[in-house]
Amino acid sequence: MADTRLIHGRYRLLELIGRGGMGEVWAARDESLGRRVAVKCLKPLGSQHDNAFARVLRERFRREARVAAALQHRGVTVVHDFGEFEGGLYLVMELLDGRNLSQHLQDHKGHPLPVAHVVDIAEQVASALAYTHQQGIVHRDLKPANIMLLADGTVKILDFGIARLGADIGFTSRLTGTGIAMGTPHYMSPEQIGGAPVDHRSDLYSLGCVLYELATGAPPFDLDDAWAILVGHRDTEPVPPRARRVELPEFFEEIVLDLLAKDPGSRPQDAGELVRRLAAGRGPVPEPAASFALAPPPVPSRGLPSWARGMTTGHKATGSTPPDPAPPDPDGSLTGAWTTASWRRVSRHPPPPRPPWPDSPSSSAGSGRCSTTPSAMCSPRRPGRGCGWRSGAIG
Repeated sequence: MADTRLIHGRYRLLELIGRGGMGEVWAARDESLGRRVAVKCLKPLGSQHDNAFARVLRERFRREARVAAALQHRGVTVVHDFGEFEGGLYLVMELLDGRNLSQHLQDHKGHPLPVAHVVDIAEQVASALAYTHQQGIVHRDLKPANIMLLADGTVKILDFGIARLGADIGFTSRLTGTGIAMGTPHYMSPEQIGGAPVDHRSDLYSLGCVLYELATGAPPFDLDDAWAILVGHRDTEPVPPRARRVELPEFFEEIVLDLLAKDPGSRPQDAGELVRRLAAGRGPVPEPAASFALAPPPVPSRGLPSWARGMTTGHKATGSTPPDPAPPDPDGSLTGAWTTASWRRVSRHPPPPRPPWPDSPSSSAGSGRCSTTPSAMCSPRRPGRGCGWRSGAIG
């Protein structure tokens, strides 16, 4: 059966390892080079999309894929190839051996990660963002499920091209039928929420949300209602991280609070500054101890943009249970007819030493090899959430 799943006579699809709202992720073999890769197959556009829109989407996909393929940094996932096959767009990337940060938080069952590892992750992500921002690329959907921790301690950011492809609200509206701005509520910047233009400082705000959760065990606005989360990001000052976890270093708390400034001009002006501040403040840090969560701050009731009113919370990384590898597809656009039959018809420098990562508690996600996953490929059933499939997730 595997012989029938061959894309352009080169990429043999071996195993479905993830599925989400925009397509599927397969472990595959590049027959030309004899290496294993990850192939992301974006689902074909349905009949509800006109030909002109489909052409625009394909051109944008090609443009963003070229940009992603040009990124050369050890903290960014490598894109090998892209193209179109039988009406579907696909992206070929490195197959990663590791787990994303959403899964690590799930493994720790709501407890924060060790301080030394949080600081190390912060430095690595900041370094990758400094590079990509210098190239003029803004991710727009940075969250734990889009950050992979590899077996050797290297941290990689996933899917700049895919996230940027879905970031345009007009495209997102037509692709999902929701009109929701790109992003996950727990990690969205105030300017994203307000529908204002975003730049690299929006990524820095999202990174602040990620670091806050890694360090304290919960996002800065840990609320059940999407509207309240969005208002919190826009109007409410976060509880200082050290109020939730006293052993956090003061310099780290100061950095996180600066990243979470409501006004982009009050945040660090670039990720390079963040790298320097983390390096200057890093030193011997205490081991993690028991932490506690304060009650969430009061949330004002001021109005938000109309697009947010039908928005679900998605799910923060902490405390969520990994769903099944292949959740049902409510809109019928990812049916067996497309996921199987359609594709079967033809079918640099070594990283510096990192602190040893402690063995994680056993979890339903398992362990093994994993693939990168596009942020825009959230499960329609559970938007904005990392799904566990062996050792990867679709975020």
